[in-house]
Amino acid sequence: MSTTSSPAGQVTGQGTAQAIASAEAHSAHNYHPLPVVVSSADGAWMTDVEGRRYLDMLAGYSALNFGHRNQRLIDAAKAQLERVTLTSRAFHHDRFAQFCAQLAELCGMEMVLPMNTGAEAVETAVKTARKWGYEVKGVPDGEARIVVASGNFHGRTTTVVSFSTDPEARAGFGPYTPGFDVVPYGDAAALEAAVTDRTVAVLLEPIQGEAGVLVPPPGYLAAVRELTRARNVLFVADEIQSGLGRTGRTFACEHEGVVPDMYVLGKALGGGVVPVSAVVSSAEVLGVYRPGEHGSTFGGNPLACAVGLEVIAMLRTGEYQERAACLGDHLHEQLGLLVGGGVTQVRGRGLWAGVDIAPRHGTGRQVSERLMDRGVLVKDTHGSTIRLAPPLVISREDLDWGLAQLRGVLAES
Repeated sequence: MSTTSSPAGQVTGQGTAQAIASAEAHSAHNYHPLPVVVSSADGAWMTDVEGRRYLDMLAGYSALNFGHRNQRLIDAAKAQLERVTLTSRAFHHDRFAQFCAQLAELCGMEMVLPMNTGAEAVETAVKTARKWGYEVKGVPDGEARIVVASGNFHGRTTTVVSFSTDPEARAGFGPYTPGFDVVPYGDAAALEAAVTDRTVAVLLEPIQGEAGVLVPPPGYLAAVRELTRARNVLFVADEIQSGLGRTGRTFACEHEGVVPDMYVLGKALGGGVVPVSAVVSSAEVLGVYRPGEHGSTFGGNPLACAVGLEVIAMLRTGEYQERAACLGDHLHEQLGLLVGGGVTQVRGRGLWAGVDIAPRHGTGRQVSERLMDRGVLVKDTHGSTIRLAPPLVISREDLDWGLAQLRGVLAES
């Protein structure tokens, strides 16, 4: 779609104002969205209720890696909608075995435990690591510990926020679940010091998304892999945001030639169509479960499996990974030119970047609002940072147009 026909006015229309007012009145205020009300979307573009078009540079926090309403995914969903959408796990259905087998193959592993949301998958990973620790490693019952990193974001359930270091996510939700040891992200020596004979897993994001797209020091993931293997500890990689093509590889761990013991997947696995998540690991690890010990009515449902299978087929071509790598190099080259001007630092990998805005240009929220006025949608985090994560299907022309709007915002502020 042409960028020249992408209007974005600064005056909020009545339809937008009414929709926002209704949302404020009738929904819990657990988010602070930008004042735009989307009514349709296609590819890398979204249109609001006033007919204004916006370039999506967030992609649903990587849930929309393949763009809005990707035709292959929509066709797969439509075909399944005409057949069967839900059986529960009380019965087998004809897409389940295919999905599990093909996802396991994509990950180079043996077994899959499907769930729905990323937070559910992380909870599943925690339960799995503990059970493996008790039944396979021999840790005394109730004494399993998991090492995590500061600045982490693994979801917002009670257990997950128990090991968050973000006061906004954690405060007011105690009492907290015990059994977690927090170490600085990227510090292999601190991690090694935290591992004991009661440690069953190290749970990390290969790149921390919510923290501002933080890439760990070179060699860190390899050091984690070496340590966990030597100490008989599971290395659990939360690739919910970083996985499935975002960084230019199928998994971010691949950049260091690392294969963890367990992948935690979500977001893009559902193609932006339905929520799909999964824990993928070996038969030794996921084989600890017996019927009745863990489950989900909707986990691995036929519709989710149909969409997930198409996502897997798309990733097998390597097209999207290559696209993210090539466009990502261009993205980081262009953002690097802003450092020392309106930007203090840029981090990231592939089509994923955290951009720290110089204080004189305002907060990340203010810059996000100014970009919205220019027809570009991004999201801020931690005060001064904006995150860029466009759909992997974005054209280079549209990407350049979006970056030009960022340069314009910085030039005028």
